Amino acid sequence: MKNKVKQLREQFGLTQAQLGQKVNVSRQAINAIEKNKFDPSIWLAYDLARYFNMTIEELFEFEESERK
Repeated sequence: MKNKVKQLREQFGLTQAQLGQKVNVSRQAINAIEKNKFDPSIWLAYDLARYFNMTIEELFEFEESERK
């Protein structure tokens, strides 16, 4: 899943730690999401999208699931 977290975080002038504080996760979690090493839970995706004033679909680009 690709995402716009890093781009938006930088536009908002936030460090990974600061964004993590806003959504109650660690800097390491934000780093892993930005590098596509970790897919956030639906609740974390919602919190991030809400913080950036967008929908989850706008923030995260979902790819076709192989689990059909």
